[in-house]
Amino acid sequence: MSTLPQHSEGQVLPFRQSLMAVLGMCFVMMMVAIDQTVVGTALPTIVAELRGFDLYAWVATAYLLPSVITIPIFGRLGDYYGRKPFVIAAIFVFTLASVLCGAATSMLWLVVARGLQGIGGGMLVGCAFACIPDLFPEPRVRLRWQIIVSSAFGIANAIGPSLGGVMTEQYGWRSVFYVNLPVGLLGILFVARFLPRIRHHTAGKIQLDWPGALLIAVALGCLQMVVELLPKGAASSTVLLLGAGSLAAFAGLYFWEQRCPQPLLPIDMFRNPALAVLFVLATLVGFIIFALMFYAPLLLQGGFGLSPQEAGLLITPMAACITVGSILNGRIISHVDKPNRMLYAGFSTLTLACLGVVTTHHDTPHALFAFYMFLAGIGIGFTMPNLTIFAQHTADRTHLGIATATLQSTRMVGGMLGTAIVGTIVSHSYLWRVTDVLQSENALQWLPQLHNPQVLVDPQAQRTLAEQFAQHGGQATVLLEHVREALVSGIHNGQILAVLIALVGLWLVRRVPTIQIVRPERGKQPASGEAP
Repeated sequence: MSTLPQHSEGQVLPFRQSLMAVLGMCFVMMMVAIDQTVVGTALPTIVAELRGFDLYAWVATAYLLPSVITIPIFGRLGDYYGRKPFVIAAIFVFTLASVLCGAATSMLWLVVARGLQGIGGGMLVGCAFACIPDLFPEPRVRLRWQIIVSSAFGIANAIGPSLGGVMTEQYGWRSVFYVNLPVGLLGILFVARFLPRIRHHTAGKIQLDWPGALLIAVALGCLQMVVELLPKGAASSTVLLLGAGSLAAFAGLYFWEQRCPQPLLPIDMFRNPALAVLFVLATLVGFIIFALMFYAPLLLQGGFGLSPQEAGLLITPMAACITVGSILNGRIISHVDKPNRMLYAGFSTLTLACLGVVTTHHDTPHALFAFYMFLAGIGIGFTMPNLTIFAQHTADRTHLGIATATLQSTRMVGGMLGTAIVGTIVSHSYLWRVTDVLQSENALQWLPQLHNPQVLVDPQAQRTLAEQFAQHGGQATVLLEHVREALVSGIHNGQILAVLIALVGLWLVRRVPTIQIVRPERGKQPASGEAP
């Protein structure tokens, strides 16, 4: 169908069907959120078993890179064909990939399965977020329902770290992927039955921008490889070739999209200063989120020796307070004259959270670290929902789906870069410090066993190393403590970059044009069928 008649003010369906359709979207968002948070907590244990720390960052980036490519593709397809069939297909692909991740027997297998999961995740994000403005065109009504979806996302985020820690300890790390099965089945059930198929473009021939998609894949893929390989060979011909390929693909993408009749990324959107700054801010937020999400668990488990369950409990406040921040944001933003202030508050809070992590050491009280995670969650809750709201207010109706999808896509680009760049800093700093420690102890022969920190999350490997080191008259306890300090220092260096990124975001907020959220007139009652 091309459009549906409005059954009540501000929405296209009766209240009950709207509620059930939104519940389906909530299950979808919960599945994506749970996967993001449980994997971060379980990842140090996964690395310890599968033995592939060199691919630590790739577990995240293998998911993010195909997501970045598929988000705008299916955002555009959803505009043409309706989002419902793609949401159902995405849930199926994501759930199947989760099963493959749980069955992984090597880090390479896991990385490839995460890539397939990223395709499903990109389809979900590209279509699911845009379903809400489809169902609720009126901004004030849309805002209320977005709070429900944000809350579901936040609830899943809240239980994710603790769930990941408990399941990893009690049932093994593979169970954290299998948890997506029941959530995926519920999502398919609700979406198939209640979500309408709304199409915004029904006339004219549909042409997909496959050259644009290929150029995006080449540009970001080469950039990712440059970030990974640069510290290992700064002047190597491979790195220079990949860098040149990335620049050429970005240039080709710019010129092609200007000439393409139906571009994947409409260049005029990026020429709109209001939208452009929102895309940049989403990139910066993604950088910070993933830098914290994937390296805070490694700091706690590898650097401080905590168990997965203990680490999950300390990470939980960040995930839980995304919900709190989103709800508070939804209550506040429609009652303030300058909604932009919420963005200032969000980036300020994220800056403080990253600063706190940088100052964390082995003797830092757990409650204080949990408070830093609390600040991070509030900051995310004050930024990401507002960036979506601002983009949907700023974009014209024909670009609503692609603008929403591009915002999520740029957030994932930031996450991909954040995970890779911070991972590179961590690995490089750790290896430099460990080499220095072993050299001072005249024990460089142990460098192959300690060249990456996976030994710090593998108790069996630690015991084996301790026995071997003791046979040569060394004190393994002291050595391992120095190695832990090297990892902590490396993660701190990576988080310093996150602090700088947060400060850049805080400075850029001033360029976001002020919007006005429509508020009900005094004494006016909600129309029949509106969400309370």
